[in-house]
Amino acid sequence: MSFEQKLAQMLELNKGKRIFQFEHQGQRYWLKQAEKLKGFMRVLKGNAQKALRREMCALQRLSRKHAAVPKMVCHDADFFVLEDSGVTIKDWLSKDISQDNMQQILNDSSKALAELHSMGLNHGRPALRDICWNNGQVTFIDFESKFGKSSEEQKKVRDLVLYIHSLYRSLGPQNEIVEQAIQQYRDAGGEWVWLQTQDFLRSWQWLYYVSFPFRNNGGRDSKPVYWVLRHFRYTV
Repeated sequence: MSFEQKLAQMLELNKGKRIFQFEHQGQRYWLKQAEKLKGFMRVLKGNAQKALRREMCALQRLSRKHAAVPKMVCHDADFFVLEDSGVTIKDWLSKDISQDNMQQILNDSSKALAELHSMGLNHGRPALRDICWNNGQVTFIDFESKFGKSSEEQKKVRDLVLYIHSLYRSLGPQNEIVEQAIQQYRDAGGEWVWLQTQDFLRSWQWLYYVSFPFRNNGGRDSKPVYWVLRHFRYTV
């Protein structure tokens, strides 16, 4: 069976399914279709086909700039197909791997984010669930594009805050692995963005005291807020 035949078969079997994976000749692929919206959801979310085209164009633009994005195999008006990029870092951290391997995976992701920023690009939401790692190769998925009015500097600062928040969220507070991963970002060309982020968060340090009581027993999203602020408060 050719790839085109397999693709046609998968489209027929998965009508209306927004995202699904399939395999062909040992290679895994992900197919994303325009979301089928009905009623009020069409008003709330807008034109699904236009949203899909925007995402597709963004991936093509990033690929032309040699950014670490999935390879697009084919596309049409209603779908596009990407090569699988491996396991997300969030899923890697749930596996039984050594601390050294975990550190290497996080260091690689930090370096890749710094390289993305050095190219004048940003992700928008680089949580660990949106970063894949496969034998040292890092790939960013699900780029966020809803913050177009922000400056490039603001977008990179937002990236770094969300990335570090995700590190603390997944690995916990006062974690040497996290600190090493952040240092890797700085050493790989991200120092300027790190300093800009530190400067930006100075006006938010009042939240450091507000979040202190929740640093160990708050919600999964609220606990890391304290540790992110603490990192930029005391690290030089």
